[in-house]
Amino acid sequence: MKRQTLTGNTTSHVFLAAEVMLHRCLRVCGKLLSHRQQRRGISGAAMRLVQFCRPGEEGRVRVGVEQADGLGVVDLQAFDPSLPSTMRELLALEDKGQEVAHRALSSGQCVLQRSDIRLLAPVLDPEKVVCVGMNYRDHCLEQNAPIPKEPIIFSKFSSAITGPYDDITLPSESQEVDWEVELAFVIGRRGKNIKEEDALSYVAGFTVANDVSARDWQMKRNGKQWLLGKTFDTFCPLGPALVTTDAVRDPHSLGIRCLVNGEVVQSSSTEQMIFKTEALVAWVSRFVTLTPGDVFLTGTPPGVGVFRSPPVFLKRGDVVECQIDQIGSIMNKVV
Repeated sequence: MKRQTLTGNTTSHVFLAAEVMLHRCLRVCGKLLSHRQQRRGISGAAMRLVQFCRPGEEGRVRVGVEQADGLGVVDLQAFDPSLPSTMRELLALEDKGQEVAHRALSSGQCVLQRSDIRLLAPVLDPEKVVCVGMNYRDHCLEQNAPIPKEPIIFSKFSSAITGPYDDITLPSESQEVDWEVELAFVIGRRGKNIKEEDALSYVAGFTVANDVSARDWQMKRNGKQWLLGKTFDTFCPLGPALVTTDAVRDPHSLGIRCLVNGEVVQSSSTEQMIFKTEALVAWVSRFVTLTPGDVFLTGTPPGVGVFRSPPVFLKRGDVVECQIDQIGSIMNKVV
């Protein structure tokens, strides 16, 4: 068999082809790296941001960062007086605000003992509270409902928001108040028509929510519009912290539970979510401009009271605890 040899011309073609392949590989790697960086949070720093007040200063909201042991909170405005005093204003600073927060946490200065402060909801006055209905496969199954083909969006008024350990007030207008543990996320920068592949870069972090619901007003009255049944005062406990995106390994693989008087009534995983965080950001931003501080409640798993046999509803004296792995827990007494 005759052995072929490479001529100078052939060699140059081989090197040229190799160079083209190398450039293609570098472009692909660059895109992958860019995508990986994009999927990170606003600042790339893993933190637990909180809003709080001191005893006797209930009207004065402050922003802080929890220390790793959870026993101390760094007062951000004490560390840097130029920083704003609310979470929404801090988020509006985007990277700058969270970079200062991370620097404050690393300094170990301006620390308050957790026992000396009262935690508030991580966001108190968002421009929007966006809620998603029927967003867990197992929740659809418990009520024999079809899987939605697009997100079912409704809202609460921001006046429904209350703190992670504040009371839930039973309204005299309803006899069928129910629990709904939910993963919530908070928008960190302004955006409209956001692409799904870019969506997580608009998310500041995650928190725990209870989408308290008056089922009689949601399902039987007011033309079966959901708003009034969802938005009574104290019907949106949030907290205990805004856990930045980088501190959560995978928000769609978290254990999620609700307990009433210590009994587990809901237990599932966020992997059951039909429309994930990225899809919800992209979908809602087609219709409205998202702004820093906007809160999204992403739906609840099965186990709510209304679909039990017989139905079970909250009564005065009950204690509702909502837990999500890596995020934390909130506990609210019904009064």
